[in-house]
Amino acid sequence: MKLRIAFASDGEGLESRVAHHFGRCRYFVFVSVEDEKIKEAETRKNPFFENHEPGAVPEFIADMKANVIIAGSMGPSAIDWFREFGIKTITAKPEKIKNVLNDYLRGSLSGAESCSEHV
Repeated sequence: MKLRIAFASDGEGLESRVAHHFGRCRYFVFVSVEDEKIKEAETRKNPFFENHEPGAVPEFIADMKANVIIAGSMGPSAIDWFREFGIKTITAKPEKIKNVLNDYLRGSLSGAESCSEHV
C-alpha cells in the first residue's frame, strides 16, 4: 500500500512534533510510505503561514499529492475541504512525527475531531 501523509509541524523532519493547528503551522512534513516503510520524508514551509485563507492549505496539501493529513487539531470547515479533495483527516497529540506515524501505521489513530475554537 502506498501512502503520502502530510503532517502539520512546527519544525522540520521526523523528529519534529505534530503542530497543534494545521493551518497555522510553520511547516508540513510529507512522508511517503510503501508497505509500511518510509520511502521519503520532505519538509515544506507552509506558504500560508503569514496569510491564512480558508481552503488554501487543503488545496496546497492536495497539490502535494497527500492522501492523509495529520494535525493536532483542525476546524470543521477544513475537515470538509479535505473531504472534498479526497484526503483523510486525522487528529493526534502533539508528539514526535515519527511516533505518530508509527501509531497511524499500526491502526491506532483514526478520525478527526474539530477543535472547539472553530465550532
